[in-house]
Amino acid sequence: MNVSSGYAHAWESFWQDAPYETGGVLWDADPALTAGRHLAYFEEYFDPGLPLVDLGCGNGTQTRFLAGRYQHVVGVDLAGGAVERARRDDPRGLAAYQRLDAVDTDAVRALHAELGDANVYMRGVLHQCETADRSRLVDAIATFTGQRGRVFAVELAEAAKGVLIALAQGPAGPPPKLGAIFSHGIAPGEVHDAAVHGYFTSAGLDVLASGEAPLLTTEFRPDGTRIEVPSRWLVAGLSA
Repeated sequence: MNVSSGYAHAWESFWQDAPYETGGVLWDADPALTAGRHLAYFEEYFDPGLPLVDLGCGNGTQTRFLAGRYQHVVGVDLAGGAVERARRDDPRGLAAYQRLDAVDTDAVRALHAELGDANVYMRGVLHQCETADRSRLVDAIATFTGQRGRVFAVELAEAAKGVLIALAQGPAGPPPKLGAIFSHGIAPGEVHDAAVHGYFTSAGLDVLASGEAPLLTTEFRPDGTRIEVPSRWLVAGLSA
């Protein structure tokens, strides 16, 4: 089963229209503020000898950072336009990239057969999925991790809803980069904090660590402060 055509089209059109400059997309923050900080949460759990899958890699900013720390990194994304950008922005070929519908069971199994067990890095993907696809997405992650891999996932917390509503309803309307997401029919879905753990345990994975950390964006408030969105993270996999 694949994701709906409307959902896939929304992401494809978003990446076709997104600006090319560094930080032109809301969540495309410098890795020093994102994956670099996340290393402290997941590095001790990841087997460095395993491949790493950056699930929902977008234009590959975080993928390239991770490729400097793990031997074999593959960035995957639903949108072909995102994958094209990631390849273009990685002329040295630090990582590999491919389009992948992560709820396409056959495609996920094929990539797992190619890579073997892998670690997975996922930032803000679950809450962007349609509700019906969330369990299948986490099932795909369990396929990728297999017996030896682990997953690090960071998702918007329940408290993010109030922050986003306040931004969208501000006197000047939503900040441009947030407005660009809404204009393509992409709106973050609400996932209750407790439900996130449940998706992973239902897929047969144990939650090994969890905590809170804001997702830093590339947008700023009128006073110059960076917009941060409340988020929660977890590391999951099979217990040793």
